Amino acid sequence: MDRLVSHLILVSGWRRRLIALMAGAASVGALPPFDVFPVLFLTIPVLVYLLDGAAAESEGGFRFRPGTRFSVGWWFGFGWFGLGLSWIAEAFLVEPERHALLLPFALVGLGGGLAIFTGLATSLAARIWPDGWTRILSLASALAAADWLRGHVFSGFPWNLFGMTLSGSDATMQIASLTGAYGMSFIALALAGAPAVLFPRRLRSRGGFVYLASVFAAILVLAGWGAMRLSGAEDRVVAGVNLRIVQPAIDQRDKWDPEKRQEIFARYVELSAARLGPDRVGLLTTTHLIWPESAFPFVLTEEPAALAAIAELLPLGTTLITGAVRVERGAGRPRVFNSIHVIAESGEITGSYDKVQLVPFGEAIPFADRLEPLGILPLVNAPRSFTPGTRRESLSLSPAPAALPLICYEIIFPGTVATAGEPRPGWLLNLTNDAWFGTSFGPWQHFRQARMRAVEEGLPLVRAANTGVSAVTDAYGRVEEILPLGQSGVIDAALPQAIDPPFYARHGDLTLLGFLLCGFGICLYGRFTSLSS
Repeated sequence: MDRLVSHLILVSGWRRRLIALMAGAASVGALPPFDVFPVLFLTIPVLVYLLDGAAAESEGGFRFRPGTRFSVGWWFGFGWFGLGLSWIAEAFLVEPERHALLLPFALVGLGGGLAIFTGLATSLAARIWPDGWTRILSLASALAAADWLRGHVFSGFPWNLFGMTLSGSDATMQIASLTGAYGMSFIALALAGAPAVLFPRRLRSRGGFVYLASVFAAILVLAGWGAMRLSGAEDRVVAGVNLRIVQPAIDQRDKWDPEKRQEIFARYVELSAARLGPDRVGLLTTTHLIWPESAFPFVLTEEPAALAAIAELLPLGTTLITGAVRVERGAGRPRVFNSIHVIAESGEITGSYDKVQLVPFGEAIPFADRLEPLGILPLVNAPRSFTPGTRRESLSLSPAPAALPLICYEIIFPGTVATAGEPRPGWLLNLTNDAWFGTSFGPWQHFRQARMRAVEEGLPLVRAANTGVSAVTDAYGRVEEILPLGQSGVIDAALPQAIDPPFYARHGDLTLLGFLLCGFGICLYGRFTSLSS
């Protein structure tokens, strides 16, 4: 083994880059829905050894040269993001005549652009790269900081966080209630890099063995704490609230076909009213009927016949919550919003929310006024880019507590509830249309991220997805009801109660800050002392 590690450290040129690429791609096995976390015990040490070998060639760490640590990090990140986000290819093949030619550029551009963050992280780690076990903390701190940065700059894209690799069980997912997903990135990397203390032999030390023992103890403690937290959880529901979630499983190719508008609307009505058994009597006992994002192949507010049909569908006391495209028409060009409407049994729209965080290039084109006249349009089949909403706020949905609406992509951002202000909502409402991504692993990753928000905030999650995954989870992220990917049907469920705000909901990324200060501090101290010995 020592000979193999020595070979990894000495490898150079294109071989080093290829190994980094393969290690990053293999690391995707630790992400949902695969959840094979132990693969990181192989791939992260490989990254450490490659960075060891690049030490003599880095000369300052921030130059983009084949031998530098930036390059090693970039190629690792390109494998991580390139394969981990390969499911986006499905979206470009929904309308291949419009978008297929852009697919190679999108995959390479997205993977390569996001890999810059991992390259910068390895460059930062190189500035304080000590010998021995503390270099693992240097890498974990830098990559966790890069995850946080990636989630915030240029509107943010916190997908494929390293912390998601610890979400494979309900027990380990509970860590998010303390640290959030960004803090989990530090923990995952600090754990996964531990085998690097064993090789090469010349770097073995008593401190390294203490670190390795601490890692195994930490794994047991974290899993045990999560299990204890769940064992004390009470299964309480909100009295007098009964939900029906509709998952119509409409193919994305049909979704905006004007010739199928009546067929699609009829499917929603049929599923909503379906009587599925003695205890599932359609809408007679339902207080809240929930349809997914952009449910209608038309602008609902401009279709009085559709609103009248909804009024006829809804019994007294039943409210419809639905995704819909909303259009504001004025003297200039119309403004298009991706919205949620709350509709009373009379057919009247009593509340609305406009999506604030739009998907770049999917729903909105940057510099749209200049690029759209050139024919560069968003993936969504709309006449122009969507307009973002002005603020995030809860929806009043009596007799249920107020809900924080999050449309599709908005659910992937940790700390979202804090941006909505007071009072604290009673549940998270996520409407989405993952039909864009077929049966790939993208929708499963999206669902896992939604569950993570429930754990972080101590709030139940109600999720309606066109083709899945639709579900209800409790405030600990545990799945109560689910409709799998691609299945048409409904979920009838009670609304779980919220719990007291956990540490992360109250203090945000304070734990991550503590991790980074400790991690970088130990590395700096170890570089100038014998701590690594």
